[in-house]
Amino acid sequence: MENFFRNVIADIGINDVLDILIVAFLIYKLLGFIRETRAEQLAKGLLVFMLLLLGSYWLDLYAVHWILSSVMTVGLVALVIIFQPELRRGLEYMGRSKISRVFSQVDKEEAKHIIGEFVRAIESMSASRTGALIVIEREIQLNDIIETGTVIDAQISDQMIGNIFYEGAPLHDGALIVRGDRLRAAGCVLPLTQNKALGKELGTRHRAGIGITENSDALTLIVSEETGVISIAQNGKLTRFLDIKTVEKTLLNTYFEKETVNPVKEKLSRALKGVKNVKE
Repeated sequence: MENFFRNVIADIGINDVLDILIVAFLIYKLLGFIRETRAEQLAKGLLVFMLLLLGSYWLDLYAVHWILSSVMTVGLVALVIIFQPELRRGLEYMGRSKISRVFSQVDKEEAKHIIGEFVRAIESMSASRTGALIVIEREIQLNDIIETGTVIDAQISDQMIGNIFYEGAPLHDGALIVRGDRLRAAGCVLPLTQNKALGKELGTRHRAGIGITENSDALTLIVSEETGVISIAQNGKLTRFLDIKTVEKTLLNTYFEKETVNPVKEKLSRALKGVKNVKE
């Protein structure tokens, strides 16, 4: 046994280690994506289905195995249609680049000024119960959403935001899209969430605010017109009854998001360096 393990270890080369690290990294990212979306339930369902399929094969249940095999053929096409938003988000997630981060174009002092304007606008609209829906674009660009509204390309200020959402203003019913340090477009139409677990007290504004975060990595600020309650939606989840300090903290985390070193990425990087050194 000792000789067996010694021979196995001796046969492992740098390419094998690199291969294992790449597969581990891909599995890690796939599991992370599954946890963030409805794909978690999909993964559990597929696992149970595969176990039933294998069980019917091993137990020689020919009729059951034929039915399950036929269902899988049709089911794969149906899953692509049903989970189109998750698949789109996954492909966009794979294509993201930290180099293209919008916030990298905004320096710290300008970002602090922008956050201050947002905080004053949200606080004022909450006090006056002015309904608002503000979408802050992050890495995934929202060009298709911007096209549904009116491009304004204005400087961010609490007065400008207040004017846009003032009741009776032409663009107050739609969403305001923020790109970097500019108010890019207003009166935009957002996709509504299909989450059936949401409370019936949530109206179209909140459902639209959640919907855009299910299809992108945007952050949405929502002010209720009926109650003045402040909410934030991100990653398809809604957090309600926020105070202005929490809003400010969330915006600070958004604009000054720190880069974290992924341990798998770090190991992969080291392995690549090792391969490079060996070649040299």
